[in-house]
Amino acid sequence: MPPVKKATLLIKNIGQLITMDGPVPRLGDQMMNLGLIENGGVAAAGDEILAVGKSDDVEGKAPLAEGCTVINAHGAVVTPGFIDSHTHPVFSITREKEFEMRIQGKSYMEIAAAGGGIRASVRDLRTTPADVLTRKTGGRLDRLMAHGVTTIEAKSGYGLSTESEIKQLQIIRELGQTHPMEMVPTFLGAHEVPDEYRENRQGYIDLVIHEMLPAVVKDNLAEFSDIFCEEGIFNIEESRKIQMAASAAGLGLKFHADELKSTGGAELAASMGACSADHLVYTSDEGIRAMAKAGTVAVLLPGTTFSLGGAAYAPARRMIESGVAVALSTDCNPGSSYTESLPLIISLAALQMKMTAAEAISAVTVNAAVAINRAGRIGQLKEGLRADAVIWDMTDYRELPYHCGVNLVERVIKRGKVVVNRSVNGNVR
Repeated sequence: MPPVKKATLLIKNIGQLITMDGPVPRLGDQMMNLGLIENGGVAAAGDEILAVGKSDDVEGKAPLAEGCTVINAHGAVVTPGFIDSHTHPVFSITREKEFEMRIQGKSYMEIAAAGGGIRASVRDLRTTPADVLTRKTGGRLDRLMAHGVTTIEAKSGYGLSTESEIKQLQIIRELGQTHPMEMVPTFLGAHEVPDEYRENRQGYIDLVIHEMLPAVVKDNLAEFSDIFCEEGIFNIEESRKIQMAASAAGLGLKFHADELKSTGGAELAASMGACSADHLVYTSDEGIRAMAKAGTVAVLLPGTTFSLGGAAYAPARRMIESGVAVALSTDCNPGSSYTESLPLIISLAALQMKMTAAEAISAVTVNAAVAINRAGRIGQLKEGLRADAVIWDMTDYRELPYHCGVNLVERVIKRGKVVVNRSVNGNVR
């Protein structure tokens, strides 16, 4: 017989244990199902969950290894580690001047046309040493993790040259090996047309397809290819061409779609079998039906609308009622959503998109896992899955969107180890 696994981590006396056990992804009314266990417990052996259930039952069937970390949650809420399924974490310059310009009435597109926006970040990143970028990105990962995030999707897209795109993806790879944050890399060479190709769009598209993509795939630097499919950036036909090449090269597909107006981006993403379509502020009913039919996850980014001072938010309720798998993300980036707080995004989703707390938690756990092709590994507290969990300073999960603007994280556990500890005197309460 194989040796009995012993617990190296035990969390007991959990007031509300949100396991997310059940269907994956959560669709429609299923998003209200949190797999909630009152007075729960979780035991892990190394990075694997060993037992989940009532606190006394878990303690009774999980023998403790010598030196086991035992945490008394004292009635707190415990969730799976949150998954941030759309981030742009590798950058140096920040763009607070543009933020103030927007406050004074300039639009995102006006700022971009004047040389700001993505291209400003590109010019800076190309000349910033890799060690500086690594240090600054590591700080963002620390802040994301401090707010309950244990896995992110991490995009390139601020290089827009083969050398600089590779530089970003190598930094993501390096930090994925040295930082406790788990990162899923995405190539976003088609984020914008850089300055030197403004009069030669086709030349840049050819560069992405024939030089960047092969270099990324050769060194196995990305799992996904993303594209900013939007009027004035890459149109539908350009997006289809680039993403067809990415798919043929073996990368999964993601799309920035319908952020500024309805252009058919959601329909294109669904037709190409994309893992996710993101933003979707102006997605049509046809786009919503297409995503539901294709199983393409809608990754909604209310922090972007909020930061840009917009009035329109993605139609989350229509998507949920239509059977689309909905996820939420920070869109952490230096221009349109500079935040590392997924709990803030949950508050915005509640207030501006009328999502319940349970729906929002589904959107940052199981559905977010599907959006990055990690279903069955993370996003649930379930025997055999990754031991990623968050202990929150609250007794009811509905406090998460309600008690907004503060960090309610007490401890973060990644791969069975405590990586953030904000508790008092060794206990949660």
